[in-house]
Formats: sequence, structure tokens, C-alpha cells
Amino acid sequence: MVKQLQVMLFIFAVYWAVLAISPTNRIQWLMENLLLVAAVTLLLCTYRRFQFSMISYWFIFVFLCFHAYGAHYTYQGTPFDAWLKGTFHTHRSYYDRVVHFLFGLFWTYPAREWLTRVTAVRKGIWSYVLPVTIVFGFSSLFEIIEMIAALVAGQAGQEYVGMQGDPFDSEKDMGLGLAGAALSMCILGWKRHREPAAD
Repeated sequence: MVKQLQVMLFIFAVYWAVLAISPTNRIQWLMENLLLVAAVTLLLCTYRRFQFSMISYWFIFVFLCFHAYGAHYTYQGTPFDAWLKGTFHTHRSYYDRVVHFLFGLFWTYPAREWLTRVTAVRKGIWSYVLPVTIVFGFSSLFEIIEMIAALVAGQAGQEYVGMQGDPFDSEKDMGLGLAGAALSMCILGWKRHREPAAD
């Protein structure tokens, strides 16, 4: 497992470093990467005390790759959005919506793993409901951080928030995070129901 994690970390470091070269907007890139650096640092510093399973690390790795990609181009200007607008004539960029959904989808499993190993909640319905609540809470916290950044940083902060004229942007982002988290636990619950001995 240690070797796999070292390879994963090396691949991500190279990927992140390449995307750090000439991002579309350096200030936005810095703002987007504050939480990424904090998350990776926390995982590294707590590794000796708590180790996630490889599947959890893979989920985190995939999410961080999506996030780093969005940070490089800005969440409003990814090639994915350029293709979407050209093909389907959409008026807004949707990559940020995708990543909010993926945040719920990919972080809820690690949240459940942590919860069931360090608390008394080992199994049962609450072992599925509480991880969703935790991830939804972090999704909401991120929207509050975005709001504060917009107030402090002015124009750069407003671009960082990326509302794109939608007054309900924050609520939709949180809703997608919740939907991804709920789907993650529904899939896991269905899988565990088919294999009762695994829970």
C-alpha cells in the first residue's frame, strides 16, 4: 500500500506541477489551490495516526485531479466548457457544477471510513446518513469561504465565486454536493445489502 501511495503522490505532484505552469489566472489559481494544499498536507501529516483504504485514496486522488484541472483553466473557462458551449450552445460554464457533484460522490466514502473507525458509529443507517451530513457540511462551508473571498478580494473574488449571473449558484452547488454524497452512500448501501457480511 505504501508503494502505491508513493506512486500516486508522485503522479499527482507531476500533474499538479504541470498545471501550475502558466494558469489562465494566477490569482484565481492561488485561491483555488489553498484548500487543495491544505487537504494534501493534512492527509500527509495524519498518515501515521490514520490511514484510509486504497479505494478512499483513489477517490481523493481523482477528485483532486478534477479540481487541479479546473484551477488551471479557472472553473469558468475549461476546454470542457468551451466544447459544451460550442456543441450545445449553453450560456454558462458547468464544470464547476460537475466538480461540486464529484466532491460529494468521492469524499463521502472516505468520510464514512473515518467515521466508522474512530467513533462508535460502526454500522446501520447512521453510518450512511452521517457521512452525507459531514460532506454536505463541508460543501456548505466552502460556499461560505467563497463568499468571504469575494468580499475581501473584490473583482478577483467575484470571479473565484463564479456565480455567472445565477443568484442561486451557491444553493445549486451545495445541492449537487448533497446529491453526490447521497448517491455514493446509496451505491455503497446497495452493495453492502447484497453482501451483508461486508458491513
